[in-house]
Amino acid sequence: MKIFNLIAFLLVTGFAAHAQKYELGEVTKEELEQKSHPTDPSASAAILFSKGTTYMDYSASSGFMIVTEVDTKIKIYNKDGYDWANKIISYYSSDNGDETVDVNKAVTYNLADGKVVKTKLKKEGEFTEQVNKFYKQRKIMMPDVKEGSIVEYRYTVRSPFISLFPEWRFQEPIPVNYSEYTTRIPEYFTYKPNFRGYLAPKVSNSAANKRITYVEKERTGRGTQFSNGQIDYSEKVATYVMENVPALKDEYYVNNIDNYTSSIEHELAITQYPGETVKSYSHSWEDLAKTIYNYDDFGGEIKRTGYYEDDLNALLSGADTQEKKIGVIFSYVKNRMNWNSYYGYTCHDGVKQAYKNKTGNVAEINLMLVSMLNYAGLEANPVLVTTRSSKIALFPTRSAFNYVIAAVQVGNEIVLLDATSKSALPNILPVRSLNWNGRLIRKDGSSLEISMFPQSNSKELITIIAAIDEEGKVSGKARDQYFDYNAFIFRESHSNSNLDSYLEKLEKRYDGIEIENYSVTNDDLNKPVVEEFNFVHNNISDIIGDKIYVHPLLFFAETENPFKQEKREYPIDFVYPRQDRYMITLSIPEGYVVESIPESLALGMEQNIGSFKFSIQANEKQIQLIATTEINYSNIPQDYYTVIKDFYQKMVEKQTEKIVLSKKI
Repeated sequence: MKIFNLIAFLLVTGFAAHAQKYELGEVTKEELEQKSHPTDPSASAAILFSKGTTYMDYSASSGFMIVTEVDTKIKIYNKDGYDWANKIISYYSSDNGDETVDVNKAVTYNLADGKVVKTKLKKEGEFTEQVNKFYKQRKIMMPDVKEGSIVEYRYTVRSPFISLFPEWRFQEPIPVNYSEYTTRIPEYFTYKPNFRGYLAPKVSNSAANKRITYVEKERTGRGTQFSNGQIDYSEKVATYVMENVPALKDEYYVNNIDNYTSSIEHELAITQYPGETVKSYSHSWEDLAKTIYNYDDFGGEIKRTGYYEDDLNALLSGADTQEKKIGVIFSYVKNRMNWNSYYGYTCHDGVKQAYKNKTGNVAEINLMLVSMLNYAGLEANPVLVTTRSSKIALFPTRSAFNYVIAAVQVGNEIVLLDATSKSALPNILPVRSLNWNGRLIRKDGSSLEISMFPQSNSKELITIIAAIDEEGKVSGKARDQYFDYNAFIFRESHSNSNLDSYLEKLEKRYDGIEIENYSVTNDDLNKPVVEEFNFVHNNISDIIGDKIYVHPLLFFAETENPFKQEKREYPIDFVYPRQDRYMITLSIPEGYVVESIPESLALGMEQNIGSFKFSIQANEKQIQLIATTEINYSNIPQDYYTVIKDFYQKMVEKQTEKIVLSKKI
């Protein structure tokens, strides 16, 4: 008898290893009086405990369902922690099936006149939002939250999608005193646990006997006969525990902190139902790529050509080299199409409709680009990508990617293209797509891993000719040239911005500066962006007695080391390699002489990670400075964190040294 023909009731028993120690409703006066976290006084809030259980429930109408129950208790220390009193639960909802979310309990606890007072979640504090076509969010906003409050909630998520368990996070941006996650998996299923982050939980395994009771009906000459039956099976129980988990502090130059947060995900590997053969679900990245290419709304859309052929034939009439064809097609798609801000590697309305409407999602625009490049006789293929806002997948799954770009073979080089941005160029992609590795897939089913880390330095060249007067005011002219990714980011940031608004932000960035005669050259994407302006700065030097003290890099000096943590457990992500070069000529005021200037300096990091060169010289009238900072890699392993932190500290110290001018005697 097959299990799926049963009308069943699944008996579920709770795992009670820590039930007495960590229960909702057990809030003490001492907990509410606590003013700060004992091991992290800077924490604005802390998770006192979080317990989750994922198990599999069965019904005759739906088959096996994944059920996840979560209990959480959080302490709020100050106003900065108020957001932790709210909870957002994302869940899938589409024509293919719906997940459901139920909030079973939600209470805020406070002290009032020395007594513990609780306030239950009100109806208006719970609501649902449609995020996009496929996802909704259940939001709860806890009532009566104050400094010192404790909030706790319980919710249940039911999902018909058994290929993945929900992710369980042991670590958060606030301390977690205790985190426990239990999985209860029937013997018919094998899931592979995948861990993320640098902290490992304690794991305990056990087994339990389970029973499904059912009623079976049978038609006979005397009508329908009902009989009771049961099926016994075993259940694998795994419990993962972490205690005293430190807050995962975000820092400068991190691509997505969720990639390094200690968590666990479960991937369905094997099923073997009673009376059936073993079925394997594990596959490689290559298998996944081949499967995706065969989708009608992916590979099928690349094959479509009729909707653009006449237009493209006219455009290609004078393009007689690969480079010219790429340039013509890429420019045409960029200029014709408008991205509707939707991600995804499959088409929604289809490339033909998108071409007609001149609007489409990422897939419609870039798969159209692939198709046109192939039509022109070039070797082009799609590249599946995970955006920076999404976590990198730990195993091959269709949800591992959420973006697609184009790749075209030019000699021995693969050139990457993304036509969703008007400012993009070959191998200059929107920053959202620069995330570790992508996967190029071909129609024959083969695939290739593609690094999404830019390789060449993007330069910024700043030239300043200025003079300082006897009152310490600095005035002059600045010219700033942005190349490659620097130019791309400038164009993306300011293409639609108001000039007055931009100048206001610029003056705020360089506190004390007044800007006049601003101009920008930004028309040709193949040339650098050039900014020029005159300036007066009244807040850049100090006058003490008969001496003037001024930073040699003026308002461009980096005065604070961005790397503050003692150690770091995740890579340093600079997005792209870069070179910043400053050439400054500063005239000194009449009646003053140069008393001292900082010493020149040359710093280098091991493995050619980067360098800093500071060269300064002075004569009777002028001071000339050339300062160059180079970072030669997009992404640097955390093993070099101390090296980079020390490098930046020395660089900051040098940049904050001052030129000393003194009056002639």
